[in-house]
Amino acid sequence: MPALSTGSGSDTGLYELLAALPAQLQPHVDSQEDLTFLWDMFGEKSLHSLVKIHEKLHYYEKQSPVPILHGAAALADDALLSVHDTVAQKNYDPVLPPMPEDIDDEEDSVKIIRLVKNREPLGATIKKDEQTGAITVARIMRGGAADRSGLIHVGDELREVNGIPVEDKRPEEIIQILAQSQGAITFKIIPGIKEETPSKEGKMFIKALFDYNPNEDKAIPCKEAGLSFKKGDILQIMSQDDATWWQAKHEGDANPRAGLIPSKHFQERRLALRRPEILVQPLKVSNRKSSGFRRSFRLSRKDKKTNKSMYECKKSDQYDTADVPTYEEVTPYRRQTNEKYRLVVLVGPVGVGLNELKRKLLISDTQHYGVTVPHTTRARRSQESDGVEYIFISKHLFETDVQNNKFIEYGEYKNNYYGTSIDSVRSVLAKNKVCLLDVQPHTVKHLRTLEFKPYVIFIKPPSIERLRETRKNAKIISSRDDQGAAKPFTEEDFQEMIKSAQIMESQYGHLFDKIIINDDLTVAFNELKTTFDKLETETHWVPVSWLHS
Repeated sequence: MPALSTGSGSDTGLYELLAALPAQLQPHVDSQEDLTFLWDMFGEKSLHSLVKIHEKLHYYEKQSPVPILHGAAALADDALLSVHDTVAQKNYDPVLPPMPEDIDDEEDSVKIIRLVKNREPLGATIKKDEQTGAITVARIMRGGAADRSGLIHVGDELREVNGIPVEDKRPEEIIQILAQSQGAITFKIIPGIKEETPSKEGKMFIKALFDYNPNEDKAIPCKEAGLSFKKGDILQIMSQDDATWWQAKHEGDANPRAGLIPSKHFQERRLALRRPEILVQPLKVSNRKSSGFRRSFRLSRKDKKTNKSMYECKKSDQYDTADVPTYEEVTPYRRQTNEKYRLVVLVGPVGVGLNELKRKLLISDTQHYGVTVPHTTRARRSQESDGVEYIFISKHLFETDVQNNKFIEYGEYKNNYYGTSIDSVRSVLAKNKVCLLDVQPHTVKHLRTLEFKPYVIFIKPPSIERLRETRKNAKIISSRDDQGAAKPFTEEDFQEMIKSAQIMESQYGHLFDKIIINDDLTVAFNELKTTFDKLETETHWVPVSWLHS
């Protein structure tokens, strides 16, 4: 069979070959019917015309033709402008549905709004005007369905929901209607006169210093709109438009919808009113002294020792407000390589094992961890070196330093003073070491400064049953400074340890960054070590005042 070619340049070659094909194929066709079909198909004039067109186009393509009319480009521009004018003259405005016929001519202007919501709340709270009975929008929750629509505003009066009049209904009934509605919800609204000032998404972050459950709060205007949180949670404040109820969401939460939380001022006021009920007894001091007496000055009640903080004689609003834990504004912070290490403060009841943990840390890396050297007014013993066990100073100089607020903590024992100075902490930090400091919990708030940026770890005892099991062969050292004997733990020691820890956590828990339960010393040490590694390498939330003071 001849090959088909378009390369000859002939005007007749290809379609003549098509016409000859049936004759060429005749010996291979079984029936006259098939042969007739082939003659009809290949002899079709329209097919021949198409082949001619194909050959002509192929020929001109090789010649790289130019437009016959030099003004073709201008003609194209004219055509484009003509199309533009035609399109521009058309009206593409949407055709709005007619206004309902049952609206009174004198009625206020209304908005018919249709929102589509899934299972999420609408994100708005309503209230009833006691004088007029009108149901109005009280607040719009940031990031909620209503806020994202931009169609509903604070002050708008609600007339109908899904065609149901709401003038005679209580807010609770309307909320129930909304809660049961899925998909499209239609509102009939009279716009409020006052325009709501748009506020930007909040960039303020706070650390919660208390637990909050809106379902247990009788004052919250709408429990469903409330945001639950735990002590230590980081919240992003989305709106402070309402002086009583802020809008917030959990930091890092992908859900944009905000929830209601009590404002700082409102919560402080509530706590102040309840304060007489929540005051707890002062901490009892053990009649035995811990093995870490030289470092922490946990002074004996029996020996009538005094244990004071450097700030006790100073009157300061800053420290008064710290006793009413609500929220603290925070910001992300990550230690830079050239910065001093953050001060690590260890807190815990007598006998919990705090000093053992501290000793294990020091042994693990003496070049990385350090402790303060305390001051004392007692006489130096023969085996002691000044500046090693203690810094020995005169009673007059010690009392002068007390007056000048140079001590973090100090106490008196058998007519001798003992204390930890601020300069001793600075001395450890200046050596590029992590300073491990254990103090009484009431001292912690005074150390929370830009200079020290303390990270506070509470060493907590396990249950009393575990104490009896794990400490039955352990001993507590009494009067170490007088080389007294170590005595076994008693049931009274266990009871006092548990009670003391509960009071510490209740009164000062909002100042703790980490809680480690010392059930097993090795496990607790490993957790402590991991915490320290993260503290030096990861980003943490710290009070804004530390970085912007």
